[in-house]
Amino acid sequence: MLVKKFVPCIYLYNGHAVRRLADTSVVETDPLRLVHLYNENNADALIVFDMSQGDEAHEKALDTIKEICAAAEMDVIGAGNVKRMEDVKKLLYAGCRRAVLDYTLEGNADITEEVSLKFGKDKILVSYEHAAELAPRQELLEKYVSGLILMNPHQIRETQQITRLPFLVQVNQIALNKLMEIFAYENVCGVTGNTINDNYRDILTLKNLCKENGILVETLEAALQWEDLQKNPEGLVPVIAQDYRTGEVLMMAYMNEEAYEQTIRTGRMTYFSRSRGELWLKGETSGHYQYVKSLTADCDKDTLLAKISQVGSACHTGARSCFFNEILKKEYEEETNPLQVFEEVFGVIQDRKIHPKEGSYTNYLFDKGIDKILKKLGEEATEIVIAAKNPGANEIKYEISDFLYHMMVLMAEKNISWEEITTELANR
Repeated sequence: MLVKKFVPCIYLYNGHAVRRLADTSVVETDPLRLVHLYNENNADALIVFDMSQGDEAHEKALDTIKEICAAAEMDVIGAGNVKRMEDVKKLLYAGCRRAVLDYTLEGNADITEEVSLKFGKDKILVSYEHAAELAPRQELLEKYVSGLILMNPHQIRETQQITRLPFLVQVNQIALNKLMEIFAYENVCGVTGNTINDNYRDILTLKNLCKENGILVETLEAALQWEDLQKNPEGLVPVIAQDYRTGEVLMMAYMNEEAYEQTIRTGRMTYFSRSRGELWLKGETSGHYQYVKSLTADCDKDTLLAKISQVGSACHTGARSCFFNEILKKEYEEETNPLQVFEEVFGVIQDRKIHPKEGSYTNYLFDKGIDKILKKLGEEATEIVIAAKNPGANEIKYEISDFLYHMMVLMAEKNISWEEITTELANR
């Protein structure tokens, strides 16, 4: 049985979110605000339709899509303005998990095999209006596409007669109870469109309704119940919150049973405030929510470790982490965790770009511009090749370090972060 998903979408036009593909009336001037609302209400994925016209507007739209992908706690699907393989690449490089080929446009079907072989079948979806558009391409779809987006809800039955691929259905206006009928179709894997956009606050309620009707939906399921945990004398369990990407410890708080259940139900960290004697949804007043990635109990089941995605700062002081009051420190070898070292060095390079320092070699490179940076990067790459022809590894080590430094200068110049690089590598 397919997991049924609730997938809002953003119709992106001139930097704003508009009503639909055929209606450019503005519904939200800041698309990122919508992203945060969809994050908070348990949306399962997000489709962004790029409706821009012209190369300049398209590049601006890609910048916005990149920001959307960085802010979204769910997978982002990029659609619109795809005419060639380069357009698919730009959407994926902006951070989209998958890209959509619009089969209502001439030429999109012709590049299906090419983009699938280049980026992987799992990265490619196809959108269409009528099932007849799929019929002559059934074999192509089965071989090179991972799923479909049906833009016409009246073609569900016809689609199921042609292909077994899972498909999302765009529905712009329908009674919410009719969603259950759509979900009953075997190959329908979710619903998107304004029916979800207009009712995003009801997603969690609708998921619970689906579960009551035996429909499989995406929810967090706890392997341990509250009674399985060991409580302290106050009936609480301490929770350590840790950044799921970096491993940085951000804060420590407590949960009671209600906080535990609400955290599992909503996917957002909820604690019990001992000072106020009430539930505390982290970020409710500041917007600095914590989205659960995993929840693990220790060996005695009396302490929880929450790996989270932190929006903004964890500490009420505005600090990223609550743990910043150093009490003592013994001299030890500097941190050699690769990602942390890269982030620290990159942070210095970025600071030099914003706050130039006289005599700094990094500022010399920024002042000379992109051509100088690229020249040095090419020279360092050549030095690696030369070093690799010599016996021993020490020389290669030094040359690779030089290359990585100059590469980070280029990254700073082009506003590319290590997180974007590591995400791209992980996706591969």
